[in-house]
Amino acid sequence: MQVLNSIGQALFTSFSMLWEILWPLILGFTLSGIVQAVVSHNAMAKTLGGDDPKSLTFATLFGIASSSCSYAAVALARSIFLKGASFTSAMVFEIASTNLVIELGIILIVLLGWQFTAAEFIGGILMVIFIAVIFRLALTPKLVQMAKAHAEKGIMGRMEGHAAMDMSMSGGGSFFSRLLSKRGFTAVSNFFVMDWASVWVDIALGLLIAGAIAAWVPNSFWNAFFFSNNPTLAKIEGPLVGPLVSVVSFVCSVGNVPLAAVLWRGGISFGGVVSFIFADLIILPILDIYRKYYGWKVMAYILVTFYVTMAAAGYVVEFLFEALGIIPTNRNVAAITEGVQWNYTSILNIIFLVLAAILVIRFIRTGGIPMLRMMSKPEHEMHHEL
Repeated sequence: MQVLNSIGQALFTSFSMLWEILWPLILGFTLSGIVQAVVSHNAMAKTLGGDDPKSLTFATLFGIASSSCSYAAVALARSIFLKGASFTSAMVFEIASTNLVIELGIILIVLLGWQFTAAEFIGGILMVIFIAVIFRLALTPKLVQMAKAHAEKGIMGRMEGHAAMDMSMSGGGSFFSRLLSKRGFTAVSNFFVMDWASVWVDIALGLLIAGAIAAWVPNSFWNAFFFSNNPTLAKIEGPLVGPLVSVVSFVCSVGNVPLAAVLWRGGISFGGVVSFIFADLIILPILDIYRKYYGWKVMAYILVTFYVTMAAAGYVVEFLFEALGIIPTNRNVAAITEGVQWNYTSILNIIFLVLAAILVIRFIRTGGIPMLRMMSKPEHEMHHEL
């Protein structure tokens, strides 16, 4: 009975977190689908051919407009790299598409507070700058050629087929006229369902892990692990350890936000939370995809440079927010401590579940089911079937 009670408590905590972030997830993916519906992958690749400030700015903006799924972002980065984007622009796109997207910001506000959203976006921009500088100084043409040669082999990743699909609208007319058309409605529904299909496993895994850790691991362990009684050591350790915890957690995308909430409650530093969320691009399964796409040397290069930039961004955000006096002091996360309640969250969940149902029905009625089967297929197989 004690074991069953522990499992039940973990599952209830996981569901409480899901209930808290459900409407922000639906809203975020809907807004992301709207933006993606008017952005062409081919046009994106042509714009990102250099590593100058203009190209990197567009890479960041395109990333903000894309899906938050880390696997899809990595696959799409490879796709635009092969279509003509520079390697630096492709990596900047990855960073922006997983750390500067709308849904992540909304969920952070709801679950942890506006300070974490502000820190995530400021830190994400800092990461873009740091990567641009490091790549300009340390990325050799030989390494880029090696990455290109491996990428052209067409080795399949988890979301290669999804990345190859370009469901954006083409043609004239204003943004709103295209968006409000039948084709626009269909395009948004396609992106909404496909993005959910690509990320639901990570969200579910993140919620289950976060629920289990919240229920089973006492705060005293985290307090000791994160040196909560020594604020100076905690600030030094947090941004260094945060990415390492993320690497071994196997959770990416918005799925790691619930676990970030558990770590924050457990005593990790503010900068440590931020660097932990950044590290969804260097978890073990994604490192293996880098190896398949670009080879061992390039994978190691991405790991080292990304880790350095994630930790550095965490430190800068920590010291900046501390200087401004806006680091939150309350570590009681409502989704963990209060459970499910009948309030504005429940009302918003019902409203946005209706919206999600409308988009899913549109997706099914317009023949979207075959696309789901193609998501994990190699790009050449997908084009052959189409």
